[in-house]
Formats: sequence, structure tokens, C-alpha cells
Amino acid sequence: QVQLVETGGGLVQAGGSLRLSCAASGRTFSTLNMGWFRQAPGKERHFVAAIAWSGGSTYYADSVKGRFTISRDNAKKTMSLRMNSLRPEDTAVYYCAADRNDGTHYSAEYEYEYWGQGTQVTVST
Repeated sequence: QVQLVETGGGLVQAGGSLRLSCAASGRTFSTLNMGWFRQAPGKERHFVAAIAWSGGSTYYADSVKGRFTISRDNAKKTMSLRMNSLRPEDTAVYYCAADRNDGTHYSAEYEYEYWGQGTQVTVST
């Protein structure tokens, strides 16, 4: 089992920055591919970013590419999402997720077995 806890959400003005963190416990973190997803009010959950278990590969949704940076620290069992140049359309609940099977469909929800409870990010105009 893997438990995931997100922190770092909050209210920020457009153009500002936030850093989300995801702390993991349980199963060996260094073997897990990790991802961030988000869900805006009234909308489906969508892929934001993912990082391979080694940290050697990262992937981003087109909407956040160049503004968001995903990283991980396997020794500390944490993953982060640095979000710059935030826009009102980035407003959503952000979830971290873990994939225990080293899947290749990193942007698909079904690839991830473990999910955190989410943290709210609100970007004001």
C-alpha cells in the first residue's frame, strides 16, 4: 500500500507561483512512477505532469508546459510540482498519484493505483 498526502495549495494571484508537495509512505517510493492530475469545478480530472521512478523522464500536459516543473526526491519520498505564471484556468483540486507497475500511459488515470486526497489551488484575476 501507498499513502499519499498533498500539501502546498492555496490562493494566489494570476502570474504568481505555488509549489505543491506530495509525501508518500508505505511501499518503496523509488520504484513508483508518479503523476499530478487536476480537476476543475464541474469538469473531469486531467493529467498535468508525470515523472518516472528514476526521475530521469518527465512529461507535461501542453497547457502547463514551460510553466510547471515536476521533480522528486526518492530519499525523502516526496514529489513536487513547481507552478509558475499561474492563470485563472489553473484553478483546480490537484491530486498526486502513484503507479506501481511502471506503466507507459503516464497521462492516463487508469495507470495509477494510488491517489492522494487533493489540495485546492485557486488563481484569482
